[in-house]
Amino acid sequence: MSSSTGPVYGNYHGYYTKRPSVRDPRLALLPETFFAGKGVLDIGCNEGWVTCEIAQSWGARQVVGVDIDDTLVRAAWKRRRSLWSLQSPELKIYSPKVMENGSDSSPKSKRARLDSDLDGDTCDYFPMSCEQSHGPLPIPSKAAGEHAFPHNVTFRMADWVAEDYASDEPIYDVVLAFSITKWIHLNHGDDGIKRFFLRVHKNLKPGGVFILEPQAWDTYAKARRMDQRLKENAKYLQLRPDDFSSLLQEIGFGPPQLLGSTGEGGFHRPVHMHSKL
Repeated sequence: MSSSTGPVYGNYHGYYTKRPSVRDPRLALLPETFFAGKGVLDIGCNEGWVTCEIAQSWGARQVVGVDIDDTLVRAAWKRRRSLWSLQSPELKIYSPKVMENGSDSSPKSKRARLDSDLDGDTCDYFPMSCEQSHGPLPIPSKAAGEHAFPHNVTFRMADWVAEDYASDEPIYDVVLAFSITKWIHLNHGDDGIKRFFLRVHKNLKPGGVFILEPQAWDTYAKARRMDQRLKENAKYLQLRPDDFSSLLQEIGFGPPQLLGSTGEGGFHRPVHMHSKL
């Protein structure tokens, strides 16, 4: 899809300059081990900030980000490379040389002790100027394999609602839909939002969870002013965001669980969790 038509799909460029965070506050509503070892689909991933955070910092086995905008997908791949350049390589554990008096003065053990005092979550081992001068530099790591960052995260461009999904299988443990239901609803109508929820259900394993951050109905007005086609489509919408929970239960999800609300100003929205029965 060409990005020259404007963000009529919610495909804002520079989105995270408006909603900046190193750790996304929506993810902070979830338990620390929520993504550990799981397969995750992030629909409407934009520039991949959330997708990469889950892959790098939450222990996910595999994360796939999908977006309708090819420019954003390229930016997501770039962010993946950038984060790989900035992350700290895993620390090598040295066997301390213990002296007779019980102290340990070997150079390696001193470095190991120094490293152990550092924040293990720090992901800025090299300064940003290094990447700016030399480009992304892949960091060697003991955490090799397809399930270690950055190998556990991929991106692809797709209109996930409109593409053929006859071959979909229940392969994901978690599906994320952050701030995209309004755009799906306005572009594809009531039938489109139903089709979207049905496809999410089809892609989830039994017991899998759907994390949804819906936009309120009153925010649709701004989007309608953006494009005449969206304005025309909005005239025929019968469903409202408040109807989504009951619709999801009709499809085969359990009752929603409110995880909380987060965000500033117009980005302050609830986040719900729906489990596939």
